[in-house]
Amino acid sequence: MIDDIKQYVNWFRLSSPYINAHRGKTFVLMLGGEAVADPNFDHIVHDIALLNSLGVRLVLVHGSRVQIERRLTEQGLKPRLHHHRRVTDQDTLRCVIEAAATVRTEIEARLSMGLSNTPMHGARIRVVSGNSVTARPVGVHDGVDLGFTGEVRRIDSDAISQQLDQGNIVLLSHLGYSPTGEIFNLAVEDVATRTATALNADKLVLFGTDKGVLDSKQALRSELLTRKAERLVHHYLSSLEDSDTPHTELSRNLEAAVSACRGGVERCHLISYKEDGALLTELFTRDGSGTMVLQESYEQIRQATIEDVGGLLELIRPMEEQGILVRRSRERLESEIERFTLVERDSAIIGCAALYPFAKEQAGELACVAISPEYRGGERGDLLLDAVEKQAVALGLKQIFVLTTRTAHWFIERGFAEIPVDDLPGEKKSLYNLQRNSKVFSKPL
Repeated sequence: MIDDIKQYVNWFRLSSPYINAHRGKTFVLMLGGEAVADPNFDHIVHDIALLNSLGVRLVLVHGSRVQIERRLTEQGLKPRLHHHRRVTDQDTLRCVIEAAATVRTEIEARLSMGLSNTPMHGARIRVVSGNSVTARPVGVHDGVDLGFTGEVRRIDSDAISQQLDQGNIVLLSHLGYSPTGEIFNLAVEDVATRTATALNADKLVLFGTDKGVLDSKQALRSELLTRKAERLVHHYLSSLEDSDTPHTELSRNLEAAVSACRGGVERCHLISYKEDGALLTELFTRDGSGTMVLQESYEQIRQATIEDVGGLLELIRPMEEQGILVRRSRERLESEIERFTLVERDSAIIGCAALYPFAKEQAGELACVAISPEYRGGERGDLLLDAVEKQAVALGLKQIFVLTTRTAHWFIERGFAEIPVDDLPGEKKSLYNLQRNSKVFSKPL
């Protein structure tokens, strides 16, 4: 029991930076009809309520594919697809409207719960729906009239933002409305993507059956750059030659993530609606629970190679001359280059950090942390530190330490605490430079 309490307290403390980072941000969550029908949906609702309580501005976009299929079967209607899209005639549209209304009502009911013995107690969530999605018909495609199948024409971002400013959760369906009063059946991924881009949302979270994207060894990919994700989308879609076969859920979600990133959304997340706590784990832990798709950037963090020695010397030499960094010769840099992680901007090295592991003590030294003066004041130092910490964890290290003469407060603000020189690993302690009189700080991983 005591261990459980300690674990809970530790997790809560470690989640604090994420709580602060997400407060006031706008997240769009896409939930397909399969997610709403899953037994885990109650837990998802509880987690949505928690996000709302923590000050996250939330837009929920729901689909109802499985509910539509059920109604078509009950009505004796055969689903029709053309180029992987549903053909929506008048009878099908009636089933679509009924399914969407049922799913929307169910979500609103779940978010209205407030029983004293549930996580929803005291939440008092206000959910707002409406006609914020303007649509138009897809029309005739290769000689086939898709009927009331439509595509997003416009998202009323001003109206949605006003509701978010009042602390309301906005709930959108996959139905769109035209200026002529018609109703169109839209792809839920299209609505979610266009909503996220129109709102300039900070995140788009896409719930699916799978946790995310797996690599060739069937291991979960925690991160994907947009360019790589786009190649995967083409791979998935090119394998489907039959236009009467729907695209897979993963390919649809990944395509939506790519489209959102191209439209300005910085981060998109693919997570599983079957996994209890996946939303919280993805948003409030370092490793997450799914696959995050990131915008391409003209800045990148990468491992150094031998070709980077010249650029590294140019970056760190002024700081060495000021006594901020310990001097390193070209020969030493060449021999230790694999220890360095770089921040590169337009092919120029603007930041670096090195990790020297001490396997016996399960500790690592963070060294030569430097950001070019012109690029200080952003989050590059934090990104470097995060990258080095991930390397250390991958190496099985339990803590990292740093020796510094000028930047103690920067490290303290990021979770480091001062330790005595005698606590250094034996090999490092024997090399300690008394003349520099560096202070030693350590951080558990």
